[in-house]
Amino acid sequence: MPRKGRTRILVDHVSVEHHYRVNLFTACFDTQLQELNRRFTDNMVKLLTLSSTLDPRDNFQRLDIGKICELAETFYPDDFTEQEKIHLKIQAQHYELDVPEHPEFRNLVTISELCQVLTKTRKSLTYPLIDRLIRLILTLPVSTATNKRSFSAMSLVKNRLRNKMEYEFLVDCLITYIEKKMIKEFDTDSIINEFADMKERCARLK
Repeated sequence: MPRKGRTRILVDHVSVEHHYRVNLFTACFDTQLQELNRRFTDNMVKLLTLSSTLDPRDNFQRLDIGKICELAETFYPDDFTEQEKIHLKIQAQHYELDVPEHPEFRNLVTISELCQVLTKTRKSLTYPLIDRLIRLILTLPVSTATNKRSFSAMSLVKNRLRNKMEYEFLVDCLITYIEKKMIKEFDTDSIINEFADMKERCARLK
């Protein structure tokens, strides 16, 4: 009897472990991976990988001139002329030898900090093409987040019942919905006064 009871306890223990490991943890992990794969395409992963070459951590250990040129050529071809692409490689070679040795650039953690110190030390004037590329990278999260918020808002504002609204009215509604923090700065009286000054109306607004 003791042996059977002990066997039963072991079986229950294995089944509980299997439940949490396979049914919960693995399923949750697979869901997160699917979501990441859906949000980050191969093209986006390549962009992030190439952008990491400008990461200042560990004294610019990831710095790679070839990746800098590939980043500009592949993802920002319209922001650099053919002549500038040639000069970018030359600037990157000087940048690799100069910036990591400068005391102001030590212990930097983010690309945003790198951009600030480039401006502070006026190195942005010495390496204007590198500085431009860094600023283009820094605008990526903002533009991506704005696009996602816009499409998300559109699905709420322009639904099946409002499918025939005019473009200008749709844009006004989306701005009001997306820029909620900015809209809160306007008080009701200022909005009423604005409409009242536009033209005479049948009903008195003020």
